[in-house]
Amino acid sequence: MAKPTVVLLPVWGAGHFMPMIEAGKRMLRGSGGALSVTVLLMPAPTPGSMVDIAAQVKREEASGVDDISFRHLPAVDMPTGHTGIEEWISRILRSHGPNVRAAIAGLDCPVAALVTDIFCTPALEVSRELGVPGYVYFPSSASMLALLLRSPGLDEEVAVEFEEMDGTIHIPGLPPVPPSALPTTMLDRKKSTYDWLISTGRGYMNATGFIVNTATELEQSVLAAIADGRCTRGVPAPTVYPIGPVLSFPPPPEQPHECVRWLDVQPPASVLFVCFGSKGFLPPSKVREIAAALERSGHRFLWVLRGPPVDSRHGQRDPTNATLDELLPEGFLEKTKGRGLVWPTRAPQKEILAHAAVGGFVTHCGWNSILESLWFGVPVLPWPLDAEQHFNAFTLVSHLGVAVPLEMDRRRDNFVEAAELERAVSSLLGGGEEGRKAREKAAEMKAACRKAVEKGGSSDVAFQRLTEEVRRGAVVVATK
Repeated sequence: MAKPTVVLLPVWGAGHFMPMIEAGKRMLRGSGGALSVTVLLMPAPTPGSMVDIAAQVKREEASGVDDISFRHLPAVDMPTGHTGIEEWISRILRSHGPNVRAAIAGLDCPVAALVTDIFCTPALEVSRELGVPGYVYFPSSASMLALLLRSPGLDEEVAVEFEEMDGTIHIPGLPPVPPSALPTTMLDRKKSTYDWLISTGRGYMNATGFIVNTATELEQSVLAAIADGRCTRGVPAPTVYPIGPVLSFPPPPEQPHECVRWLDVQPPASVLFVCFGSKGFLPPSKVREIAAALERSGHRFLWVLRGPPVDSRHGQRDPTNATLDELLPEGFLEKTKGRGLVWPTRAPQKEILAHAAVGGFVTHCGWNSILESLWFGVPVLPWPLDAEQHFNAFTLVSHLGVAVPLEMDRRRDNFVEAAELERAVSSLLGGGEEGRKAREKAAEMKAACRKAVEKGGSSDVAFQRLTEEVRRGAVVVATK
């Protein structure tokens, strides 16, 4: 009989697709050849995403890794009438349910597991129908998982909008959470996206387990709270496997990137790296505040500045290459020449964070970017924009201690005044007490991350346990 396969069902975002593929490849290696991996590819909704996913699949197929195959699912109609991107993606997954069911039922080998994404709880219904163990690959933090598991209880306990409640919110394993730190999806209970989040928290209880891109050492108290049932009102939650950081490091290019070459001539730990992720772009008002802060601070900087997308609909928001003369204040480039570089297109974030010249990172607080900063020991200035990023920013400051906080006005579209950013930059790079503590904690987290994934480390042991559980769970799917 053919070896059992692990079916992966990723979504197309860079912070979702690539970490899940990397986890699947690690599972292949950990099984000693006893498992294969089958990746089900949903058509990406944007031309940019299509190109990115196709390029990634081509690289994987050319890498010579055995026992990994890719299968394309048919296209479905894009949903309308939704109130947020999370709900939009989840509804796409629900439309793909019959396609996923048919693809799994059509495999000519036993199925060890279906591993789906944070948004894809509809796929857990398919796994139950087919009798296949269903796991959620959680590309965000264990703290965010705890919040999602806790959300049905919070929905019943709090009668008003969370921003209107008195006091803070209790998430077991975390310091008291201010309502202003909650994800965007929780801030308007009248929206259907809020209903999606609560139903997702309930649906997670149907999973066989959670594969979380974190390390025990990073979020020990939160992982203990989930395991003890404290996030699910005493009901045992599915098993959590903290296997991270799961990061992909492609071989370096023959010629270093221009940004890296610029960093090569800067002093150690002297450069502030400013980047808002693969989807991040800022309106002119925020660009002006950042420019003013960087100019006045006197510190070196590398700023990845992107232009607005051509199409602002959900799933279509790919930033364009920036026209610097139009976006930046007049004279800014001349005034900062020699100590600053503004890069108008994509930049190799991991290579930049790995560079010894980088001493701080202004980030939108996507979890993948956070893990990369922790892996390289770079302290951060958190400037969240959307989704769960405000909650991530809270955990960076109040739980992990690797960040200097930025005071922002969330009601003004997450606006940060130039003077506030200048203050935080000076604290982080100029020897302030907050910056010193953040640098020390970032160095501790760097050591913890690397120890976790070593042979015998906490993430390595969790991954071995997961792989063994998956091998034992293989079933032959009956076709109808």
